[in-house]
Amino acid sequence: MHGVSQAIRQFNEAKIPTFVVTNQGGVGLGYMKKEALEKIHLEMRNQLKSEETYIDDIAYCPHKPQAGCLCRKPGVQMLIDLAKKHDINLKESIMVGDREPDIQAGRKAGCKTVFIGQEHSFEADAYFSTLQEAAPWIIANLKEMS
Repeated sequence: MHGVSQAIRQFNEAKIPTFVVTNQGGVGLGYMKKEALEKIHLEMRNQLKSEETYIDDIAYCPHKPQAGCLCRKPGVQMLIDLAKKHDINLKESIMVGDREPDIQAGRKAGCKTVFIGQEHSFEADAYFSTLQEAAPWIIANLKEMS
């Protein structure tokens, strides 16, 4: 995705913890093994590292889409677990996503929300076409909240 590493670099420079929270139902459905997903995550981290940036952690839900688990977005368990692990106040956080379940999870967790994309019919606190466009808004709002 164009501009993602540049946006993450801005978050890193602003000392903003940055996480990936992702539904990966393909694991539960048997389309992908956990080891393959972990290799993808490692490759993503390595690509970011090669661009001199990083994410702090990754959380994923491996369950089937209709499994009824608490972690699959729009559930909030992944956000709660990351918040506990990294001592993050979710009410002073921003959830960024490109799908409605991302925004729903953020809202349920008490975060501000940012939708990345073109088409939307739901409420987020802000809307941008790209993460790079959203970065200044995110940084400014996080500074206001802390």
